[in-house]
Amino acid sequence: MLQSLIITQLIFAAIECLVGVVANGIIVVVNSMGWIKQRKMLPFDLLLCCLAASRICLQIVIFYFNLALLSLIGTSPTGGCFVIFMFIYELELWLATWLSVFYCTKISPIAHPLFFWLKLRISKWVPWLILGTLLCTSLTSVFHRKYAWILFQNIWSSILFSNATTQVREIKEIPVLQLVFLFIELLLPLVIFLISALLLIFSLGRHTQQMTSTATGTRPPGASVHISALRSFLSFLLLYVSQYMMATLALAHIFKIKHFVFLFCLLLVGLYPSVHSIVLILGNPKLKQNAKKFLLYGKCYQ
Repeated sequence: MLQSLIITQLIFAAIECLVGVVANGIIVVVNSMGWIKQRKMLPFDLLLCCLAASRICLQIVIFYFNLALLSLIGTSPTGGCFVIFMFIYELELWLATWLSVFYCTKISPIAHPLFFWLKLRISKWVPWLILGTLLCTSLTSVFHRKYAWILFQNIWSSILFSNATTQVREIKEIPVLQLVFLFIELLLPLVIFLISALLLIFSLGRHTQQMTSTATGTRPPGASVHISALRSFLSFLLLYVSQYMMATLALAHIFKIKHFVFLFCLLLVGLYPSVHSIVLILGNPKLKQNAKKFLLYGKCYQ
């Protein structure tokens, strides 16, 4: 039973990592090639490129932890690996949140002066948002470096040693203030994401309903575009929230962590950056066209 669980986990983890690296690699390569040819990159493309790069790193780190949990590598992860994971994970959370904010300000049909003001300025803010996110996540990683190692020891020992009497480890208490800062850092991007995502979904849904009710005969072309955008963003919302919840449950050690429970959470965390990147490619004509070219080239070389 345990052997089959390990094999199944390894297969799914490898597939997730491969799909995530390929899908996000296509986004990075396509946008980088456009930047090389045109000597400039649109703010949206820059945001997508940075998000895809962070997701590639996240997939690799998650796959490394999978191998460590399955005891397929000789050495166990160090505290530095956990700090790197937290940095990449928090960076990816913020970049995905800014993508949601960008979509909301650009697509949401809300007739309000504040939205009109944001719509005109969000593109200029994208590079500064990315730079600020990199700076803040780097500083918080340094700030939590000492206690992140203690937290990692606590989680790792609870996973590998279910019976506390088999191996006694001295786990120092983490200051409450440190935990509060960590909680706020992980909660803030979720709150901003939910506000922008739900605002966009409700406004698009109401606007689509108005277009459909006022139209006579066949469905107007604009309604089809809005419905497609709603489906894409609903998948984004579902994947974002699910991976956030699974990562929080695993890291917070809220429930009794057994091997299959933690591995299942880890699989769901790795599912989001690969599946959503595929959704982004399918919803972007430029990325979709170039992805088809890459697949055709791959078939030709086989």
